[in-house]
Amino acid sequence: MNTRMGWTMAVTSALLAAASVGCTDTLVEPKSTVTEANIFTDPNSYKAFIAKIYGGLALTGQQGPTNQPDIGGLDEGFAEYVRVYWQLQQLPTDETVVAWGDPGLPEINTQQWVSNNVWVYAMYSRIFFQAAMVNEFLRQTTDAKLTARGNVNATLMAQIQQYRAEARFLRALSYWHAIDMFGGVPLITENDVISATTPPQPVARDSIYRYLVSELTAIQNQLPAPGASSYGRATPGAAQMLLAHIYLNAAVYTGTPAYDKALAAAQAVITSGTYSLAANYRNNFLADNNTSPEIIFAVPFDGLRTQTWGGTTFLVHAACGGSMNNSNYGVNGCWWGLRLKPQAYYRYLTPAEPAGDGRAAFLYTAGQDTAVNSISTFTEGVAAPKYANVTSGGAPGSDGTFPDTDFPMFRLADAYLIYIEAQLQGGGGTAAQALTYFNALRGRAYGNTNGDITAGQLNLQLVLDERSRELLWEGQRRTDLIRYGQYTGGTYIWSWKGGSQAGAATDSHLNLYPIPLNELSANPNLKQNPGY
Repeated sequence: MNTRMGWTMAVTSALLAAASVGCTDTLVEPKSTVTEANIFTDPNSYKAFIAKIYGGLALTGQQGPTNQPDIGGLDEGFAEYVRVYWQLQQLPTDETVVAWGDPGLPEINTQQWVSNNVWVYAMYSRIFFQAAMVNEFLRQTTDAKLTARGNVNATLMAQIQQYRAEARFLRALSYWHAIDMFGGVPLITENDVISATTPPQPVARDSIYRYLVSELTAIQNQLPAPGASSYGRATPGAAQMLLAHIYLNAAVYTGTPAYDKALAAAQAVITSGTYSLAANYRNNFLADNNTSPEIIFAVPFDGLRTQTWGGTTFLVHAACGGSMNNSNYGVNGCWWGLRLKPQAYYRYLTPAEPAGDGRAAFLYTAGQDTAVNSISTFTEGVAAPKYANVTSGGAPGSDGTFPDTDFPMFRLADAYLIYIEAQLQGGGGTAAQALTYFNALRGRAYGNTNGDITAGQLNLQLVLDERSRELLWEGQRRTDLIRYGQYTGGTYIWSWKGGSQAGAATDSHLNLYPIPLNELSANPNLKQNPGY
């Protein structure tokens, strides 16, 4: 919320603009709006530059939500990083449907996209824009460059070394998204010189996996310690969580599981003594969720200072409509868009699940049909306003259009679930500890022991279902279903999978998104993913 203002925005707009880079082609390095010779005469420029990189996860340009976009050729309101990532991770799954008919969205809803899908292109572009900014920051902050400028004292030099580690974390985060969504892609670092005449070669998925592990391992001890001043920044816990996710999906990325390493990384977060479960589940998704002791890494949003039509602006407004009172969610209007597919709703109500799961208390059923007979009708499908622009005390956020609610990318409950899954997959740990973590989440959800299970009941399918209940609409469902072999094919069918209300089997090539057609045209070294 605006009283704490995320660190990423704690620099002046002038410096942000000075450190910014503009790019309309992901094959070339970004071009600075000012020259290297004058931008770094101000020592604050280094902080401004790293803030711009963090801001790339939340913002889309240099001035407000629709002016001076970072990437040309894309609708700035649509093409915000969190919004595009969330849609590609949620809409093709059993959890989410959006009513709108914007070009490309209906196909994402139903696993029927093709290689010119604009949302896929937006994600690809955002990933490489982030990587390009990081690469330029690292080029401009070498010891040799800093020494040559002669205006960096020892204190600032040490601070810049920390910024460099944070930049490498952010690049690793985007390259994880790249291999998860696209497979093998060009791996461009600060050591590469990119030009239109020598377009980069793609790098195999498993090679990028190893690079990410190496990067995250190398920088862990250089990142800022967790605390109020590092909220929204990369900390050692954030690096461990990113490693845990990369290891958890190692069998998908490389063909070789790494559950033991996933478990170890998750356990390192759990036992660090830094994080604890929020007493109230809902507090992780409200306008003051920066106070939650559970959030390990978040993308901060602020109604007055980080205005965007993506991020939690999208997540709050688009989940509201029908007979819902928008003021209950701290916004000045509803967009009538996002709802649950019935499979996600009924996951809270299966015969095996006792009544009283508090994680479903926010679901809105009044006037909503459980079934989605028509994708374009908002009242068909249960509304799920999980994110809200009100505080845990019930006060509205600072602005009725742009929420103060941060997007929690990694939180402690996820670390518990990674440990549990890895333990069941033979990654070490103990069954007793896995059960303890599972029931800790159930205890918070139910407020008592009614949802607890016994050791004999804990199995992988239950963990997958619990991930859906606990992490609903947190941008993880597509990756989870792929890891379990349930995303494509006919093993698991849900409403509108494959284009029909009853659902249908889909082809396995959809486990990867296509390389955008315009990227293939610009770079003859790229090869399209199979099936497109």
